Amino acid sequence: MSTLKGINNESTSRYVAEYPTLAPELPGQNLPWLQQLRKAGLSKFSATGFPTPREEEWRYTNVSAIEKKLFAPVLDFVSTQPNLQAIDPSWLKAHQLDESWSVVLVNGHFSSELSVLDNLPDGVKVMSMAAALMALPDWLQPYLGQAVQSDEHGFVAFNSAWFTDGVFIHVPTKQVLAKPIQILNIVTKADVLATTRNVVVVDCSTETTLIETFVATTDDAYLSTSVTEVFAGENATLTHYKLQAESEKAFHFGGTYVKQAQHARFTHHNFAFGGLLARCDVHTDLDQASECELNGLYLGVKRQHLDNHTRINHLKPHGISREMYKGVMDDRARGVFQGRVIVAEDAQKTDSQMNNRNLLLSNDAEVDTKPQLEIYADDVKCGHGVTVGQLDEKSIFYLQSRCVDEETARNMLTFAFANEMVDKIKIKTLHDQVLEQVLIRFPQEGIQKAWL
Repeated sequence: MSTLKGINNESTSRYVAEYPTLAPELPGQNLPWLQQLRKAGLSKFSATGFPTPREEEWRYTNVSAIEKKLFAPVLDFVSTQPNLQAIDPSWLKAHQLDESWSVVLVNGHFSSELSVLDNLPDGVKVMSMAAALMALPDWLQPYLGQAVQSDEHGFVAFNSAWFTDGVFIHVPTKQVLAKPIQILNIVTKADVLATTRNVVVVDCSTETTLIETFVATTDDAYLSTSVTEVFAGENATLTHYKLQAESEKAFHFGGTYVKQAQHARFTHHNFAFGGLLARCDVHTDLDQASECELNGLYLGVKRQHLDNHTRINHLKPHGISREMYKGVMDDRARGVFQGRVIVAEDAQKTDSQMNNRNLLLSNDAEVDTKPQLEIYADDVKCGHGVTVGQLDEKSIFYLQSRCVDEETARNMLTFAFANEMVDKIKIKTLHDQVLEQVLIRFPQEGIQKAWL
């Protein structure tokens, strides 16, 4: 433990020592309230550093590998514009969804050249965080840093202090968006620190679909941290997809923190495929009669470590939550699921169900799962279920009895297990992207893509 503590302190000191050089280049220097937010994040990070397994909610994830290298943000983004030419148009087209508005962030900075934001409906705002802090600071002040506090843990504190850009989205009352909004995060260089902050405000009686995609043109190591704060107004409907397909040597932290007003509906689909070490937080607070659905699929191969942490706070009566996460681990990969549902004393008539299902394809693969229910009300309906196991030999035998060889039978059952979550995607182009990621990660002999 003492060795880990020493590494953490050394890494923290190096980042903190570099901060005065970085700070003048960060957006929002003229906003006292933002400087206070950054100062709080810096203070928290200086005191605690990145999370360690000594913290209960990080007990299964050791991030000390991140601390062996000082990742550096891109400060002068204008001078790096030629790097955009290195992004192959066909590669970009494969990741930029058709029939959507697309905001592209390259190495932590907004790219107007690559983004597609034409013909937004009247009143809908989609812009870079840096631009919003210049043009609309009064709009942002009530929201930035309000869905999650810097003291949540070290990565949130780090993000609050270090973020270089991000996206601000506002959908006004009763607006129903005909197309999704995609935030496409791209890293193009080794050893880059890409730190972004997003604020999404969807007002009363709106319908919005948001997609966050994390990819890279490099196969090298880098650190990607992104925090998205969501505020869903009364009777709003927000569907949020996240596809994390980072470089296999990358480190990733992504957090989505949601405040739901009365009768608001929030659905989140999390697909965690990439990164050497990756963590995803999804936390939401439910008001009276609001609903949330959290779905997730995490696929680990080689020595990947994929950590998923969810927290559903039922604060008022008549809330409904549903959660289903599935994991498939092969080789020496390790998966983590920590799901926590908290039912407050005032949250009577809460209806909550949580399920986590895991499939191990190798004797060396591992899954740690920890579902938690904290119930302080007496008139509720709550439950959870967890399984960790290997393929059912009876199902394999059944397929073999139908003239399917054993290897193909195993592949078919593995794919069917994962594909249940992929089939929940309602956007065809995104469905095809995610399906492609599933197929390239596991041997699929005997499965023809044309069938799917």
